[in-house]
Amino acid sequence: MVLVIKLLFFTCLWPTAVLHSSQSQHHHLHHRQQFSFLRKHNSKRDIKMRKLDSTKVRPLKSEQLLRIEDHDFALRPGFGGSPIPVGIDVQVESIDSISEVDMDFTMTLYLRHYWKDERLSFRSTKNKSMTFDGRLIKKIWVPDVFFVHSKRSFIHDTTVENVMLRVYPDGNVLFSLRITVSAMCFMDFSRFPLDTQNCSLELESYAYNEDDLMLYWKHGNESLSTDEHISLSQFFIEEFSASSGLAFYSSTGWYNRLFINFALRRHIFFFVLQSYFPAMLMVMLSWVSFWIDRRAVPARVSLGITTVLTMSTIITGVSASMPQVSYIKAVDVYLWISFLFVFLSVIEYAAVNYLTTIEERKQLKKRGKASGMYNIDAVQAMAFDGCYHDPDVEMDLPAFADRCEENETRARAISVSNVGTTRIKRKRSFKGNVGRIILQNNHVIDTYSRIIFPSVYIVFNFFYWGLYI
Repeated sequence: MVLVIKLLFFTCLWPTAVLHSSQSQHHHLHHRQQFSFLRKHNSKRDIKMRKLDSTKVRPLKSEQLLRIEDHDFALRPGFGGSPIPVGIDVQVESIDSISEVDMDFTMTLYLRHYWKDERLSFRSTKNKSMTFDGRLIKKIWVPDVFFVHSKRSFIHDTTVENVMLRVYPDGNVLFSLRITVSAMCFMDFSRFPLDTQNCSLELESYAYNEDDLMLYWKHGNESLSTDEHISLSQFFIEEFSASSGLAFYSSTGWYNRLFINFALRRHIFFFVLQSYFPAMLMVMLSWVSFWIDRRAVPARVSLGITTVLTMSTIITGVSASMPQVSYIKAVDVYLWISFLFVFLSVIEYAAVNYLTTIEERKQLKKRGKASGMYNIDAVQAMAFDGCYHDPDVEMDLPAFADRCEENETRARAISVSNVGTTRIKRKRSFKGNVGRIILQNNHVIDTYSRIIFPSVYIVFNFFYWGLYI
């Protein structure tokens, strides 16, 4: 009976167990299929992510050869030991411009660094160096040289960045780049334009003082070379020289500093044509008034004013192209003294005219005509008609007029063939009388000015050019 009951119970539970077991196997199989699909999908995604991730790229062959990944290039070579020597040599390609107004210069040069970094040494059966472009510079240590007192600078990048790195098997490194830099030049214009300017381009490490980095010229004085065809429009380059020194900063200490020195002597021919020669001509032109009749007021006044205004224009033009310095330049000395000569020629005529008027009034008073109409007419004529009406001279004018009338009467009476001869005689007679009148009209101040003004100006030129040249 018990056996029958157990058999019935087993018969009832067996289908349920079989069904549950079948469902469990089916569920495990589905779970395995789903896990396999997810695994394959994740594997494909990982492969795709590796391809897209550029930071996971394998090192290049050159980087593997130099073992760049094995070292920390944030530290200088030989960190903690003696300072690393860094040699410098420079080839000046051109001096692009010199600006007196901004007191700076622009220079294009090739800057080369030499040092040894044993971390970059590699095996080479042929002992040949390897040359790289600028892409490797960011991954290794390079000297941080900068230009002191520079205003603007840039590395040329046409057609590619002008940077070259050459590594030798023993770890020696050459780092070269092509730079254009604008730097300050402290100029002295006290002798302008007869001056010589001394400028320098200074190189120094920015972060490493003399305890960490020793900056020096690689080949001594021969470390600085220049292009043979360097020339400037206003300057003659006298010399290039290399020197070195130390610079002290209170917060960081002493630094090695290298100097590229060059002397510039200004070409004077341009300024002779533009400033000196016109000034000389204006001064000599002002002397012409000493030979003009002292009663030719419009001629002498207009000549004096013209020369004064021209000198002012020359001085203004020179000052506009120069920095506003607080001291006197050599060209200022010459132009202002020339201006003084021109101005004094105008003052000289004012004195001559005033003294002549007083002199004539005294003569007219002696003749008892000071209150007559003749005096008024004479003074007006003296001021406006350009002729000198000296009573002493006019005493001879009637005879001169009579002779002129006789000549005219005679000219009417004679034949046409003698007309030419009579006119020549009249011209000669007129010239002789005019010359006598001009000589009698010369004032003593004009006579002395014709000698004193040119003599003093010539002496001034001797002293000026002897002092500044």
